[in-house]
Amino acid sequence: MRICVVYDCLYPCTVGGAERWYRNLAERLAGEGHEVTYLTLRQWDRGKAPTISAAARTSHVRAEGEEGARTGSVRVLSAGPRMQLYVGDRRRIVPPLVFGAGVLWHLLRRGRRYDVVHSASFPYFSLLAAGATRRLSHFDLVVDWHEVWSREYWREYLGRAGGALGYRVQLLCARLPQRAFCFSQLHAARLRAEGLRGEVTVLRGQYVAPQETARARGGEAAEQAPGRLLVFAGRLIPEKRVVLAVEAIAAAAPRIPGLRAVFYGEGPERARLLRAIDELGVREVASAPGFAPAEQLDADLARAMCMLLPSRREGYGKVVVEASARGTPSIVVAAEDNAATELIEDGVNGLVVSRAQADAVAEAIVRVHEAGEAMRQSTARWYEQNARALSLESSLEVVLASYAREPATQGRAR
Repeated sequence: MRICVVYDCLYPCTVGGAERWYRNLAERLAGEGHEVTYLTLRQWDRGKAPTISAAARTSHVRAEGEEGARTGSVRVLSAGPRMQLYVGDRRRIVPPLVFGAGVLWHLLRRGRRYDVVHSASFPYFSLLAAGATRRLSHFDLVVDWHEVWSREYWREYLGRAGGALGYRVQLLCARLPQRAFCFSQLHAARLRAEGLRGEVTVLRGQYVAPQETARARGGEAAEQAPGRLLVFAGRLIPEKRVVLAVEAIAAAAPRIPGLRAVFYGEGPERARLLRAIDELGVREVASAPGFAPAEQLDADLARAMCMLLPSRREGYGKVVVEASARGTPSIVVAAEDNAATELIEDGVNGLVVSRAQADAVAEAIVRVHEAGEAMRQSTARWYEQNARALSLESSLEVVLASYAREPATQGRAR
């Protein structure tokens, strides 16, 4: 089949869960013998082709210039110029508009070359472009809804007028004819409530497991007292509530001698994080080294007492799965927009805190510490029981199977 993957970001030019999902999807499709085009904004310098290597096999995706270049069976095309996507912690409006126009132009010219257009729901203008050209070009439209924002969150994000407009655009996208995928029951339910026509398939898996998932207990682990390291990993934006994490660590530290915490990530909240560490007097306890190599993060997750994720908004929460795969429980906080709670079996592979308050999160840290090796073992068992469903491979199999199910292009001469 001929498949066009549409997303405005490309790993490793930008790093995030969606970028990794679409890279893996494109590589797997190419590995299955499909003809794959990846349509994105140009995020590389002209003449400097980004390269993506598959983890499990030798495969690359390259992009060069406006017309793209083919390596293997994946071609990356730019549908717009290089642009700054964010201002602080907020997405700029101009790049999605430019990308949407570029996608519309590309699909008007070349849409008939594709059997399937597989798009992220966000940024919505590219999805609207695909929806507008679907009938004309006779391709099937497959859409991943990583998140479905509530009306209240739209208002918070863009203000009263901008939020109302954003919410209406989301509604319009939800009501396009499509095959829809979500990564949580939370967002699947919201998508149905928004008036989606047809079924919603929930994909639980995004995780590519390393060959060795056993907890590391040698080497660097000896530098820390066993079972006293907390790990935070994520983009430092207000929704992640890193200051709450620091406050909880400060409250828990007197009850857990030798407690240590490390915050991995960059973002607009970094200054607040560093200030909170200083003001709460936990410089001897907490460190914030920024981004870390994957090997370092893996090692720390493997030897940690727990992974701390006090975020109020998660479309999935893959870091919970990554921690569980290493036998490390997670602490998350219940919130209206937090789908990561779906990955926690309370008391088994971590804890769900009901209140976003430092004392409540600190109490959870103490509980995990007191549970000790028993919770680490139950976390490892939980992962073993759910590993197949949580794997990227299981989700990709479902997606690939959906392409072959009663395609709109079936029987059409090419």
